[in-house]
Amino acid sequence: MAEKTIKKIVLTGGPCAGKTTALVKIIEHFTSRGYKVFTIPEVPTLFIQAGMDYLTPNKNLFYEGEKATLEIQLALEDKFMKMAQQCDEPAVIICDRGAMDISAYMDPATWEQITRSVGTSTDELREHRYDAVLHLVSAADGAEKYYTTTNTPKRYEGIEQARILDKRVIDAWTGHPHLRVINNHENFDNKLKRVIKEISNVLGLPQPIEHEKKYIVEVVGEIRNPIDSDIVQTYLVADPGVEARLRQRCWKGQNVYVLTTRKRNTNNEQIEIERQITENVYDSLLQQADPYRQTVHKHRRSFIWKGQYFELDEFLSPQPGLMILETKGVEDTETVNFPPFIKVVEDITGKTEFYNYNIALKK
Repeated sequence: MAEKTIKKIVLTGGPCAGKTTALVKIIEHFTSRGYKVFTIPEVPTLFIQAGMDYLTPNKNLFYEGEKATLEIQLALEDKFMKMAQQCDEPAVIICDRGAMDISAYMDPATWEQITRSVGTSTDELREHRYDAVLHLVSAADGAEKYYTTTNTPKRYEGIEQARILDKRVIDAWTGHPHLRVINNHENFDNKLKRVIKEISNVLGLPQPIEHEKKYIVEVVGEIRNPIDSDIVQTYLVADPGVEARLRQRCWKGQNVYVLTTRKRNTNNEQIEIERQITENVYDSLLQQADPYRQTVHKHRRSFIWKGQYFELDEFLSPQPGLMILETKGVEDTETVNFPPFIKVVEDITGKTEFYNYNIALKK
């Protein structure tokens, strides 16, 4: 019998981001839709409860503890994957944090030593092991009045430390082809709805068509500590009603290749499927490039401001110099927290001429 395709998704985030509540909602929502939902517990919490002190000054104990944490994380995931393969109903695995979260709590040299000793690598753990990574922004960034250290045993982070950890966790996962950062919202339920929507997308379930908030902007100040990447997008010849796109993303000298297809079911619903591909497959699919569209080249800077995640794209071609700022999941009733280094020129939300698919059209 052929193995079933089981999606494995990481739910991560900074301290006090809402993961515990989100996990309950995920189980309720997808169980009611016929899925068997496996949730892998947060391994460092298990270790802390068993007596591990990750703040120990004993370097040997720290090393062995972190190594064991990674080994148990990987072993649990592998065992649950085998269990999920035996289910009669469709199954999904949700990891309460994943392997790369561990790297955010140590220096790069120690992490490199640990991964080598375990027989793996950052590239394997970040880019190939999980189908999606959902990062919930800490309440310490943009929802400070809800930040607390009382709900979770052993939580010691103050607000500033929580913001730093939030950024370090995002940095650790940057490079994954399906990393989604879930904003803080004026209504926490909207944050949970965004989590459900993103998981539904990964599972290939039809979703309501939404127009993300987009703006033509100018940069009028320094963007501190952005995540920089270069993106090349090529649209492919596809059936009517289907949009197929290749994306090459270069980050810190590493390339990730993704094929995305969007198919509109009705006027209000679409199915989006995104999968990572090899460089050879990417090169082969380039032969199917749409002759009526140009390749889009752009430089992206991603950052968080007051709990909201932004992507700033500077187009290199076509339309060189065009700068579009996008934030995802902000409801119509909510306020976009524009940073002071951004000047909004025009709100282009819902204006189809500024979709990348249409920007690529040859004139």
